[in-house]
Amino acid sequence: MKTYVFRIVLEEDRWPDEPESAAVWRAHIPILEAQGASTWGETKEEALKNIHEVLEMILKEFLEEGRPIPTGPESEIKVLDEPAISVAI
Repeated sequence: MKTYVFRIVLEEDRWPDEPESAAVWRAHIPILEAQGASTWGETKEEALKNIHEVLEMILKEFLEEGRPIPTGPESEIKVLDEPAISVAI
């Protein structure tokens, strides 16, 4: 079993002429953005939940198609050869 830890970018997103109260949160995984790893949410928590779901779908597709899951660069993804738990605070 391997554990994959992907770097996620989470940023406030709004049009320049919109008030801050209209902002949403954009989340994306740079190393997989070309495969569709980008989403948003009304809150940071919602955006993180959504990107987690998107990541699961993308990785499931990789496995079904026999494509390798990226293993680097280490600044974008870390691969552990054992189960792990990640906590973001």
